[in-house]
Amino acid sequence: MKSQITKSLDYLGISSATLCLVHCLVLPFISIIPIGISHNHWIDLLFASIGLFAVVKIVKTNTLRYIKIILLVAMSIILLSIIYTIITHNHTLFLYVGGIGMIVGHVLNFKRHKH
Repeated sequence: MKSQITKSLDYLGISSATLCLVHCLVLPFISIIPIGISHNHWIDLLFASIGLFAVVKIVKTNTLRYIKIILLVAMSIILLSIIYTIITHNHTLFLYVGGIGMIVGHVLNFKRHKH
């Protein structure tokens, strides 16, 4: 039962991080078209909140230490990048690094539960 909950959290984390990356990669191209859509850091914060929920729950389980470190570092990078964006209104590429780290961490954790 515990393994099923962790798998669900991994699905949630992978989905959230992937949607966040797609949002961050596609939206700058869409914003070139003059239809009034702009990049909103509050949407990034929403995705980060969902990811943070999954990471906190996974860190409390008996997941391997290196997977916990990957997830915590990736989440920290994402949150710091969003805070930087809110303060300076400049976007950094660190958000993408954190998103990729989240996906990698959740995939590694998911694969560990398959074995």
